[in-house]
Amino acid sequence: MKVRRRLSCVGLVALLALSGCGNDTGPEEAGPEEDVTNEQPEVVATDEAGREVAEEVEQVEPLEVDISVAAALRSDRRLMVEGETNIPEGARLLIVVERELSGVRWQSRTDVQGGRFEAGPFGPGSGLPDGGYSITVNLPEASVQPQAIRERIGDQGEHLTGPLVRTSRHGLGQVASYSRRYLIGTEPRRTTDEVEVLGVE
Repeated sequence: MKVRRRLSCVGLVALLALSGCGNDTGPEEAGPEEDVTNEQPEVVATDEAGREVAEEVEQVEPLEVDISVAAALRSDRRLMVEGETNIPEGARLLIVVERELSGVRWQSRTDVQGGRFEAGPFGPGSGLPDGGYSITVNLPEASVQPQAIRERIGDQGEHLTGPLVRTSRHGLGQVASYSRRYLIGTEPRRTTDEVEVLGVE
């Protein structure tokens, strides 16, 4: 009887020890495997998304900016400005007219419509006095442009190219600017720069 009791006690202790070892080993082995399995899909998904974005950016073709301007002096001696451009439809432009002698400026905002733009009249109610003037057409930073324009020229204007393109003074990417000189009246030219003489229409 004593032998049987000892054997059964030894058997129970052995079973408990084995079952305890089995329980301790199970979760520890399963834990790391589950963590590794969960991390791998996330890394792959991130890489694929990054590649897709890079491919989209590379597909945008550079836009070589082209702007031409014409000005006309109205009967009240105020200036009207119009022009043509290949800048996308709906882009916002800033037109600036500056008198060279005094540095006085007049400016107006306009949009590109059908490849064209116009703005004015520029000047005081009494009309522009004789002298030299510069007309500048600016394509401001992409941050102030409509979403469709930003998609074409880039969030930093990085898709703009050509001699009219320069870096923004405010560090907000690339912008475009075109400038031309005009002479109003009969004042003699003081420089050899290309200048167009405007007469009252």
